[in-house]
Amino acid sequence: MSAPVLTPITQALADGTLTRVELKTLMQRSNGPAFRHLALWIVVLACTGSLIFLAYDSWLIWPAMFLHGVVMVHHFSLQHECCHYTVFKTRWINDVIGNICGFIIMLPNRHFRYEHCDHHTYTQLHGDDPEMIELPQSLGGYFWYLSSIPYWRNKFTELARHTMGRLTPEEERFIPRPEHQTIFWEARLMLIGYLVILAACTATGWWAPIWYWWLPVVLGEPVMRFIRMTEHVGKPCVRDMKENTRTNYVARPMQFLAWNMNYHAEHHYAASVPFYALPALHEKLKTHVAVEPRGYLGAHIDILGQLTGRTPRSDAAEAG
Repeated sequence: MSAPVLTPITQALADGTLTRVELKTLMQRSNGPAFRHLALWIVVLACTGSLIFLAYDSWLIWPAMFLHGVVMVHHFSLQHECCHYTVFKTRWINDVIGNICGFIIMLPNRHFRYEHCDHHTYTQLHGDDPEMIELPQSLGGYFWYLSSIPYWRNKFTELARHTMGRLTPEEERFIPRPEHQTIFWEARLMLIGYLVILAACTATGWWAPIWYWWLPVVLGEPVMRFIRMTEHVGKPCVRDMKENTRTNYVARPMQFLAWNMNYHAEHHYAASVPFYALPALHEKLKTHVAVEPRGYLGAHIDILGQLTGRTPRSDAAEAG
């Protein structure tokens, strides 16, 4: 009988790097850090939005919208943490903020929660991980993914399908049957909300949502695609959590926008640890996890190395 595979958490507990008391302390939740982070988040949004206002009558509006969009698409990071109920100690606040974020970036919150649960269960396993981003087969596929065109095509198709009351076989696998109607109505309410806003803009001639919301999100999404690739793409397609996920060292501004999700390996190993405790958890696990010291750019150098054949591809199917 083979010995069980040790995770970074169990390894750290076994060698004394991390104690159970320390882990329990790190898992404690509080509203305070989240509200402080959220307050600064709103200030940053106001600042980048002001740049659009100041550049409204010049070509500089496009770089201003892009910068604002980079912040806007990072609502995904906040929504992601809310789906784990690790942002706020008060559970219902996570639901409210998660749904607001989902509406901003067109990612229905309840559907994402079920999908993301399977992602954590089957991380980086072909055919089982519903969020798996495959290692592209060519440079063309790499840049096509980064364009975010496939992403938006999938999101609009998904929204339309759910609005019409249909799920894919994969979705039927990870969404409980009693929740199907909830998923359908979630999509319908989201679509109604968008249509109401569009109708109001048309009736009043007030197009601020286009310039301060929709266009920035579209312009910023390639940056989020760039970041999402660094989490698992190019890592082995195996169950071993020490191998299938990478943590990236990034500058403080990007770490702020990511709600510390650059510590992605630590998050996968202990998903109940709140975002504000991930840096401390990293200090305990950094010798047990896969770390990319060059950050997001370094992860893409690794991915491109595999695409061009300079380094061996690591996307082999799960063994065993």
